[in-house]
Amino acid sequence: MTRAGGGALLVVGDVVTDVVARHRGALASGTDTVAAIRTVPGGAGANVACWAVRWGCRDVTLLGRVGADAARWHEEALVRAGVRPRLVVDAQAPTGSVICLVDAEHGAERTFLTDSGACLRIGPADWSAAYLDGVDWLHLSGYLFFSATGRELVAAALGDARARGVPVSVDPASAGFLREWGPERFLALADGVDVLVPSRDEAALLTGAGDVEAAGSKLSGRFATVVVKAGAAGALVARAGLVRERVAAVPDVTVRDSTGAGDAFTGALLAARLRGDGWREAVTEACRAGALAVGRVGGRP
Repeated sequence: MTRAGGGALLVVGDVVTDVVARHRGALASGTDTVAAIRTVPGGAGANVACWAVRWGCRDVTLLGRVGADAARWHEEALVRAGVRPRLVVDAQAPTGSVICLVDAEHGAERTFLTDSGACLRIGPADWSAAYLDGVDWLHLSGYLFFSATGRELVAAALGDARARGVPVSVDPASAGFLREWGPERFLALADGVDVLVPSRDEAALLTGAGDVEAAGSKLSGRFATVVVKAGAAGALVARAGLVRERVAAVPDVTVRDSTGAGDAFTGALLAARLRGDGWREAVTEACRAGALAVGRVGGRP
């Protein structure tokens, strides 16, 4: 972990219960497949918040929506991680849950079965401009874009952040959901975001460019800064239509579970930027966090 310090971060996003099943090789259809199974707290927004604390950000708040079934468990996990939880308890929907199938034999690549539950019900009624008081950076999870009420919250939060001059970052979060909802609709709603942090696949979907550098360059014509996460190929920073920085991934990493690696990257990136690191140094720290994340099971530090 790098040095502590920097300003205050507000993350708005999903809080879910992850059931991580690590198996070896193809699933045996119609019968049993041996797996190591763990239930852990997760959610892209919550993970980003926890990794930001792990990487030295001292003041991190998470706004999310959970069901009454697991609200206390998630709140306690966030507090233990050093995050200030601002959880709205949904009286009707259960906490979102994700079954993460991790193939330990083939690079720990994961497949998600997702029941978003209460996450999909977060909306403008859960937001207040006052939540930005004292905040130096606002981060929005891309999962907010995939429900009607979530999109209303995004619009309100972006408007309030712009009015106060608070920089905003967005991680598109899910190539599958992004493809289903529509890249152009995502880009239209994200207009005005300062920093976009897509994965290689998400950047390709948003631009139609197959090459990661071309995708990053094209996106940086719409967003002030674009940081593209490319896994084992490292990451890049694009600004004003050009790739400005290329950072290699940490070498010789043992991969146990890739769940949450992108969230770790984003959390460390934000923590580094909040304490004043330049883009190259911040992305280097982010790659270190991603490498640490894949060496453990679950999406949290």
